[in-house]
Amino acid sequence: MKKLLAFAAVAGISMAAVAAPETYVIDSSHTASRFEYNHLGFSNQLSRFDSTTGKIVLDRAAKTGSVDVVIDAKSVNTGFALFNGHIQGEDFLDTAKYPTITYQSSKLNFVGDKLASVDGNLTIKGVTKPVTLTVTSFHCAPHPMMKKDACGANAVAKIKRTEFNAGKYAPNVGDDVTLSFAVESLKE
Repeated sequence: MKKLLAFAAVAGISMAAVAAPETYVIDSSHTASRFEYNHLGFSNQLSRFDSTTGKIVLDRAAKTGSVDVVIDAKSVNTGFALFNGHIQGEDFLDTAKYPTITYQSSKLNFVGDKLASVDGNLTIKGVTKPVTLTVTSFHCAPHPMMKKDACGANAVAKIKRTEFNAGKYAPNVGDDVTLSFAVESLKE
C-alpha cells in the first residue's frame, strides 16, 4: 500500500509539472494588430499598428491562461503619414495623452484542446470595456527556425468606436470597427 501511495504521489508531481503554465512572448515582427471601418459608405478601410507587444500564459492541460497585450497607438499605419497623424489626434486616438491601447484577458475559453475565444478588457483612450476575441485559428508547435515552442493565433472582435470616445464623424465614418489580430509568440 505504501508503494502505491508513493507512486501516486510521484505521478501527481510529474503530472503537475506537465500541466504547468507556459509563458509565451509575443513576436512583434510576426504580429499584426489591424482595424477596419467603413468610410462614408464608399469602402472599408483597413489600417494597422506596427508595434504590438505582450505575453500569453497557457496551461493547455488545465485549459486556463492569460493574455496581456500592449499596442503602441503611435505606431498606427494607414499607409499615409498625414492620415496617421489625423488618427493620432484628439478626435480619434489622442496618442499624446493615451500612447497605448491595452487588452487584458479575464478568461480563456477552450473547445476541446483548441482555444476558441478570450474574454477580457480593452482600453482605448482611457476607456475600458469588456471585449471578447473570437479565435479563428490556434496552433502550438515547435518553431522550425527558432527551435523553441511557439503558439500562434488569429482573432477578431467588433467594437463601437463611439464607446471609446473616438467617434468623430460617426455615423458617416462607420462607428462599427472590426479588430483583427494575427499573433505569433515564442516560449520564454
